[in-house]
Amino acid sequence: MAISIVPIQLDEAEILQALSIRIFTETFSAQNTPENMTAYLTEAYQLEKLQNELQNPNSSFFFIYSDQVLAGYLKVNINEAQTETIADNALEIERIYVDHALNGQGLGQALMKKAEEVAREKGREAIWLGVWEKNTRALAFYQKQGFRQVSTHSFLMGDDEQTDLIMKKELGE
Repeated sequence: MAISIVPIQLDEAEILQALSIRIFTETFSAQNTPENMTAYLTEAYQLEKLQNELQNPNSSFFFIYSDQVLAGYLKVNINEAQTETIADNALEIERIYVDHALNGQGLGQALMKKAEEVAREKGREAIWLGVWEKNTRALAFYQKQGFRQVSTHSFLMGDDEQTDLIMKKELGE
């Protein structure tokens, strides 16, 4: 299996949008109402919003391919692009999405390594992310990668206020 990770270009925003909606829906539709899913997807993955995010110098997006098949993506943020301030000199992993059909192939781990690489290139000392408290598969993955819970915050899924666990990992040399 050949894995490649490449920066996402602005002209690929529609591909990013379709992939985001598909993976988010696969992951969370069973635990949320159709109305709340539609409300969230409509807001979070508007094409113009994604295009603006792709042009933000404090955000970086990367597609991951498995044997030349698009398998997921990574979005990381620094400085003002972070959704909140968790730690000084940190990088946020805002999205780490992998196609469900390709789980178990090390793609999530490859994206995590890419996030750590970007963090080190940008001189960051830690990485952090928010994960829904009911996403047990993701929680186990992040804990295995060395993340520890440091806080919580609210996440609105339509009109449903949910709790995200804020997890952080210090980057050692």
